[in-house]
Amino acid sequence: MSLTAIPKAVLKFQYQVARVPLQLIDDRFVARMDDEAPARLFYERSLGMLDTAVGTALGDRELQKRGATLVERSDALRRAAELDAAADENVKQAGRELKVTREKALQDKQKAFEETEAEARQARTEAQQRKRAAVENAEKKIVEDKKRADEIAEQRKKNVETAKRREEEQIDAAERTAAKVASVKMADAQDKRVDAATTRAQAEKIEDLADAEKEKRQADR
Repeated sequence: MSLTAIPKAVLKFQYQVARVPLQLIDDRFVARMDDEAPARLFYERSLGMLDTAVGTALGDRELQKRGATLVERSDALRRAAELDAAADENVKQAGRELKVTREKALQDKQKAFEETEAEARQARTEAQQRKRAAVENAEKKIVEDKKRADEIAEQRKKNVETAKRREEEQIDAAERTAAKVASVKMADAQDKRVDAATTRAQAEKIEDLADAEKEKRQADR
């Protein structure tokens, strides 16, 4: 063993002795923590860096390798924890976005339902209005048709009465004319007394004609 190796061996032993409390802390407390707990990762990485530095200084490859491995393990677990945290955050964000999307979908659905209901109510209202308008128009037409029919019937009644009145007036005029003619002829017969028999016969003939005409007109009525 060289003289330079003796101090390194002593220093290595002293480091191992000094590291015992740190190892006890690791075994009793740190090891009970979750593998990815930030405090554990910080402690193990610090311990690994210490082993690496001492191993490098003492030329102890095993100690240096153990420290480097501990540092790499701590860094890997830290990155894994960060990735897990990022993944959890992504999941939470996705959950929040999904919740927002669902809420928006429900709102859109409710809005569409309300709009559909409003359109249906509007359609029913318009249909009822059209129905009432059709009924009112039909009733109005019935009233107008009845009024028009009553006016036509009244006009026809007036026309019949007018025609009847004219016919009666014509008959009365004919009767008055016949009576007047007969009266004149009878007066002439009484005044002149000429050709009494002939005049009387003519008067009777005229009277018969007048009666026949009267009967004919009465029959025509």
